[in-house]
Amino acid sequence: MRAWGRTFGVAACAALLVSGAIVAAGPSAVAASPGGDLSSVTLAGHRYLVRPHVRAGVKAIGAGARPAVGTLSVNSAARKGVVTPKPAVYLVFWGSQWSNDPAGAAAALQQFFTGLHGAPDTWGTILSQYCEGVPVGTTHCGTNGIPVVHPAQSALRGVWFDNAAAAPKKATANQLAAEAVAAAEHFGNTTQKPNLNAQYVLASPTHTHPDGFPNTGFCAWHNFTASADGNVAYTNLPYLPDLGAGGCTTIGAPTLLDGYFSTETHEYAETVTDPWPLRGWAKGGSEIGDECVQLDARLTLPTGTFDVQGLWSNAANGCTTTG
Repeated sequence: MRAWGRTFGVAACAALLVSGAIVAAGPSAVAASPGGDLSSVTLAGHRYLVRPHVRAGVKAIGAGARPAVGTLSVNSAARKGVVTPKPAVYLVFWGSQWSNDPAGAAAALQQFFTGLHGAPDTWGTILSQYCEGVPVGTTHCGTNGIPVVHPAQSALRGVWFDNAAAAPKKATANQLAAEAVAAAEHFGNTTQKPNLNAQYVLASPTHTHPDGFPNTGFCAWHNFTASADGNVAYTNLPYLPDLGAGGCTTIGAPTLLDGYFSTETHEYAETVTDPWPLRGWAKGGSEIGDECVQLDARLTLPTGTFDVQGLWSNAANGCTTTG
């Protein structure tokens, strides 16, 4: 997610500070997920725990000054961090309202993730320096730990137009979490193993207001929910073209879709490096996109040219859009 105050500091190749426990919540056994206020939602006879307002790295709509670079600060040495070593993206176009897509967002989002791999993806290579299984405080993985692997082929594993009914006009955080679990089950990811690498992008249709968008000030956010299928990582991606050209991006001469991709690249990268937030790379709990919200560039892939947001790179000791 993108942090409201943009106060996040340096991301390091240390253990992302997430609980090592895998949380499964069913109708007869409910376990607490670490941190945040818990509530529950019932879906298909199962009870799921959700943390409705814990947002890691929320990209805010308004502009703000770039924060001072911080240093890695652990929340608890006892926590064990994770990354998603082999990113797997599932796009969920939620609701029958997607029959109306004035900006062509659905097709463009599929084209982006179809092309985001291999040599042309010089942006995604930034993520390869992050890993898990190394001592807290490590800033360069080297050959240690389990790194994020740059995809040689498309990380897009599935697309679901969930159009049997209309998406809620004002989806709550609980409804978003339930849709993420429904997506995991739709794609057959019903255990923790596939959901260690999976992220579900919940793309809401035009003229909807998931979690209060845009009046709550964010462009998008990512989170996870504990479920009978394990921890499920997901992104709340509103229909950002509704904001007009220039919303949620700092790129020059913006198009309607630039903010959509600036925002989604932020959430994608932060989900890869912190799928079960908020366990934080630096003091304050920020993530690798939060430090770089004022840096955007265009990335040309075989499937098109897209606005990508800068990410913190330990190798470059700063924000960059190339790895």
